Amino acid sequence: MVIGDGVITPAISVMSAVSGLQIEGVGLELTNGSVLLLACVLLIGLFALQHTGTQRVAIVFAPIVIIWLLSIFGIGLYNIIHWNPKIIYALSPHYIITFFRHTGKDGWLALGGVLLSITGTEAMFADLGHFTAFSMRLAFAIVVYPCLVIQYMGQAAYLSKNVTSIPDSFYKSVPEALFWPMFVIATLASVVGSQAIISATFSIVKQCNALGCFPRVKIVHTSKHMFGQIYIPEINWILMVLTLLVAVGFQDTTLVGHAYGIACMTVMFITTFLMALVIIFVWQKNIIFSTTFLIFFWFIEAIFLSSALTKVPQGGWVSLLIALVFIIIMYIWHYGTRKKYNNDLHNKVSLKWLLGLGPTLGIVRVPGIGLIYSELATGVPSIFSHFVTNLPAFHNVLVFVCVKHVPVPFVLPEERFLIGRICPRPYRMYRCIVRYGYKDIQRDDGNFENQLIQSIAEFIQMEAVEPQLSTSENTSFDGRMAVISTRSNATLMVSDQLDSSSIQSSKSLMLQRLRSEFDDENPQIRRRQVRFQLPPAGPVMDAAVKDELLQLIQAKEAGVAYIMGHSYVKARRSSSYLKKLVIDIGYSFLRKNCRGPAVALHIPHISLIEVGMIYYV
Repeated sequence: MVIGDGVITPAISVMSAVSGLQIEGVGLELTNGSVLLLACVLLIGLFALQHTGTQRVAIVFAPIVIIWLLSIFGIGLYNIIHWNPKIIYALSPHYIITFFRHTGKDGWLALGGVLLSITGTEAMFADLGHFTAFSMRLAFAIVVYPCLVIQYMGQAAYLSKNVTSIPDSFYKSVPEALFWPMFVIATLASVVGSQAIISATFSIVKQCNALGCFPRVKIVHTSKHMFGQIYIPEINWILMVLTLLVAVGFQDTTLVGHAYGIACMTVMFITTFLMALVIIFVWQKNIIFSTTFLIFFWFIEAIFLSSALTKVPQGGWVSLLIALVFIIIMYIWHYGTRKKYNNDLHNKVSLKWLLGLGPTLGIVRVPGIGLIYSELATGVPSIFSHFVTNLPAFHNVLVFVCVKHVPVPFVLPEERFLIGRICPRPYRMYRCIVRYGYKDIQRDDGNFENQLIQSIAEFIQMEAVEPQLSTSENTSFDGRMAVISTRSNATLMVSDQLDSSSIQSSKSLMLQRLRSEFDDENPQIRRRQVRFQLPPAGPVMDAAVKDELLQLIQAKEAGVAYIMGHSYVKARRSSSYLKKLVIDIGYSFLRKNCRGPAVALHIPHISLIEVGMIYYV
């Protein structure tokens, strides 16, 4: 529904703002077609500028909103004094009771329109990640709420004397001398409101993607200084197309308003339920308190939601359709991903089989480090057996890398790496779990390899002094994991290497030339060249530990290769027709048209090795 809100809000905001040009006498008296064309041009421009980010124009957002609120406050106050000062009596609850008593069912149906007077005000609370809760309450209670109440009371005072002006009450209630300034401010305010919901849509898609509930998309960070300013090209253009379809398809702000009301009210209804869960599990409050909160607010929201749902045949179906489409996409992606993961989980390579092959794994071990990416946090993935049986040689240091997005906003850098050992020490096989929060920025700064080597070296040293991390070399085990902080690492000395050619490498001249050409073509992702060394002076080091560290350094200098499985997921022949439809068509289509895992993980393609594998689920 939030994504649907991101489609409908720009449409209704811009269309409502430019509708003032149709007002007779004060506007340009444009036709519906001309106004719609202008609205579409503004919407296309709004979405086309998203790639530049909000940093350059965000400085004017706050002044625009403040001027807008003060303007509608002044105009509302003028209308109250000029047309009907007695309208202030409407603040009394007596009149709403009288209203429902006289109108009955018609009054309940009217709540669907009343709902639009509060939609949008809740969007300011989306900034809780940037401001304190107190500042948000203060802004709402002192600025936003009074301005909105006075403005709506002013419109009501105007309409009490001009009943025929209901369709265009806002612009007609503005004094003629202030029409054009208000038109400009209203248009700018609609752009600011649209920008806010578009940015919120990008943010929620990024978080769903991090939690494995949305197909992989390209996430561009538009600011080097401001955290959280992102741009997703695919989502941006999809939102633009859907927004234009809504604007051109309805051509009426009333119908678009019905869809907007359902989207906003549904979001509020679900948010209240989630808030009740927060009260119980996060705040650790009594379940009776949570239930009371839920029933009280659900009762109020259910009245508005039920009224809004009566508008489904009159345009409200758009919100439900958009939400349904995105739910299906997210379900198919999550279902296919989980099936693939469960297949890996139940078909892990036996450690006894690896131990039976011996430290050489039955193949030639060549200098270098092989980073084998897998979704498994424990065990050896089945795809590794394909590597062993299909490749004639393998790196003498193997690291099984698992990137996990945990359900917390951020993971501290010193807690990001979990390092462990697979098989006894002579095998030189390690496991690394890299943890990111769903709001963490996974930058392609080229420093991942260096941090990984430092973490493994620290683990080797820690394992020697903490026996609980190690196990007998004669047993079959998948060793314990340890959180390794690279900030306090002192096991290896690091020195910048400006000329990478001075590093001894086992790569051929052709591979070195290709690497040099790749770096020249991609200067923005040039990787930091460093050289690791054992400290010349320090505590006495065990001979086996020193030998393992030296082999790790030599393997790093020989080169690092990234190894991934290029997987295809297919439904078994015995599967139901629905499952075949979901896996073979739906999930396959999404997988082929989303970003590849290597690109999403910022793996340099010049160092990438992919091995194909088919999963039958």
